[in-house]
Amino acid sequence: MVNTQNDKLEAKLFDSDIIDFGQYLQTIKRYFWRIAGLAIFLTLLVSLIVLSLTPIYSAKVTLLIESEQANVLSIEEVYGIDSSRKEYFETQYEILRSRQIAQRVVERMQLHEHPMFNRDVFEANKGAFDSFMDELKLTLKSALPFLPQTPTISPSEDDILLANKAFATTLLLQNTRVVPVKNTQVVEVFIETPDAKLSADIANTVADIYIESYLEAKLEMTEKATAWLNNSLQGLRTKLSEAEGKLADFYEQEQLVDIDGVVGLASEELQQLSDQLLDAEVALQRSQSIYDQVNRQGASINELSSVPEVLNHPSIQSVKREEVIAQSKVSELREVYGPKHPVMIAANAELSSIQGSLSQQIANLVSGITNEYRTTQTKVRALRREVEEAKAEFRKLSSLESTRRTLQRDVDINQQLYDSFFTRLKETDQLGGFESANARVLDSAVPPIAPAKPNKLLIIAAAMFLSTGLGVFLALSLEALSRGIRSTDDVERKLSQRMLGLIPWQAHKKHENLSLRHFFDPNHHIFSESVRTLRTSLQLLNIDKPSQTILVTSSVPKEGKSTVSVNLAFALGQLSKVLLLDTDLRKPSLGRLFELPGFQPGLANVISGSHSLEECIVCDQQSKVDILSAGTLPPNPQELLASQKFAELMQTLRDKYDYIVVDSAPTQAVSDAIVVSKQCDSLIYVVKADSTSDKIINNGLSRFVEIGHRIDGVVLNQVDLKKAQRTGEYSGYYDQYGYNSYQADDKTS
Repeated sequence: MVNTQNDKLEAKLFDSDIIDFGQYLQTIKRYFWRIAGLAIFLTLLVSLIVLSLTPIYSAKVTLLIESEQANVLSIEEVYGIDSSRKEYFETQYEILRSRQIAQRVVERMQLHEHPMFNRDVFEANKGAFDSFMDELKLTLKSALPFLPQTPTISPSEDDILLANKAFATTLLLQNTRVVPVKNTQVVEVFIETPDAKLSADIANTVADIYIESYLEAKLEMTEKATAWLNNSLQGLRTKLSEAEGKLADFYEQEQLVDIDGVVGLASEELQQLSDQLLDAEVALQRSQSIYDQVNRQGASINELSSVPEVLNHPSIQSVKREEVIAQSKVSELREVYGPKHPVMIAANAELSSIQGSLSQQIANLVSGITNEYRTTQTKVRALRREVEEAKAEFRKLSSLESTRRTLQRDVDINQQLYDSFFTRLKETDQLGGFESANARVLDSAVPPIAPAKPNKLLIIAAAMFLSTGLGVFLALSLEALSRGIRSTDDVERKLSQRMLGLIPWQAHKKHENLSLRHFFDPNHHIFSESVRTLRTSLQLLNIDKPSQTILVTSSVPKEGKSTVSVNLAFALGQLSKVLLLDTDLRKPSLGRLFELPGFQPGLANVISGSHSLEECIVCDQQSKVDILSAGTLPPNPQELLASQKFAELMQTLRDKYDYIVVDSAPTQAVSDAIVVSKQCDSLIYVVKADSTSDKIINNGLSRFVEIGHRIDGVVLNQVDLKKAQRTGEYSGYYDQYGYNSYQADDKTS
């Protein structure tokens, strides 16, 4: 049993995460007439406002903005504008929206005098609220003299005129739209006013003034460029003359004709002298080496002859060859002749002569090497002196060349600037007479036939759609904020319980309980049938094991649990022997409903043993239902209900009665109902329709689930059937059983 209740609670939590569109539709259906009424009211209100609005006519003029000008000369260079870039077109759009263009349109068309753009007329037509605020300010200023007063200065006619023009300009800007056509050079200018012809005239004037302003700006820039070029040319001409004069003075002072050629010759001469000096220094180094070898102190002829430079000399080599031949000859003759032989003497004499010649040749060679060395030294010194002189001359000529180039560069630069400015001046003069606009009108504005706004049908349709949406939103919001239980779906969805019965609300006086015998009144058959339906549902629910003791409770007081207990007892009493037992020992109500005397003993007296059961039971003659009231209120009601004597009493009552209807205290107030439920077979939970929060109800239900007691179902009490029929929740619920309507009850109430 407990697991079944827990499963229901888990299913409830799972279902809460699922969007129930059917529930939303049911809510919308319930609030349908309210939603429709709100939508109709707001739509009518918007319709009245829209119909009172002044129609606005929108005239359109179409312009083509040229991306490249048809120029004879390069006007972009004069203006500094690159017309091929995207920023160029954005700039033109902003110019069309500019205050300058609007101000010129106002002045040309005298719009500040037109009633639609006149500030005085606008002030006269201000709304009642603005007029009230102005009057309130004046009243406060006069009533509170201690406040700082702003001195009032009477404006002059010129100030008034300027203010009117500024007002008309601002109003025109507010009613001007510039819309570029995507991926084209076409732009559309829209003017909106209450006058169709005026809108077209203003649009055409805006296009004309835009084109004229461009031509005027171009002419003004051309004139400024011409004046600036003339002034610049005067300065450039003076600078050029000064530079040319300095260059001529330089040539005259240095006596130069062709300095480029002189510098070239000096460079070649310096190069030649440098080459000669290099060769001479190499020869000097070679001569010095030979000189050092042959002039070593104490060197003999033989030692000198072994020096490579001496040995390799051609004259020495020739004498050496002759000496070798003479020595060979002497050696050959020595083998044939003796030393005294004339041939031998002649050969030796020849050898001696050759050797003497060799010594003389070596001495001469050494003397020549010394002379050559000294001559080379002299030559190197002379060349070095000449190179230094050539370098000095070259540096002087280079300095003169650098000075000449500097002066010539100044002349060339000033000449180029002068020529460039002179050419631009001529171009600008020619440009001044060529007027080419950057835009042209493709389609002139014509007076529109129909107003552009307001689109009354669209606004009314939108108002109806939005107001309907607002109504649906409010209905769903109210439904979401409402935590009460008002239908069978709410019982199953919010409480996860079955619906045992539905008790309709009955008209009665405020602050008074429903009539005790209301069940037996034939004029209130719907109420009686609802109680009988509850009886039948309870019996069918427990058909296998009939419930003899039926506990009736609720979450909080004033939900009608006592009324349900009494009428359920009446319904059961028509078929069986029934006892109506009041276990609310804190605030009992059955004794008061049945108008029992205050001294009437009851349940508390039986449990305490002060009275017997027969003394406490009272029989209601009309319904044949026995009543056991609470009796004397004890100080410890919960202990009495939890006692063994109460359990024994309940067993005794089961033996005497077919059904025992137990009216208990609310679950959220005290725990008496939890204690009493242990002695009962069935439990009926009464919920007042659209009143008690589902959270509170679930808290009460969970207390019974925790102790393992089964809840037979929920009785939805005090249901407003009129409202239910309007919302369609219980439409035809009772008519299926032959009852036309609940209106008969209303007529007799």
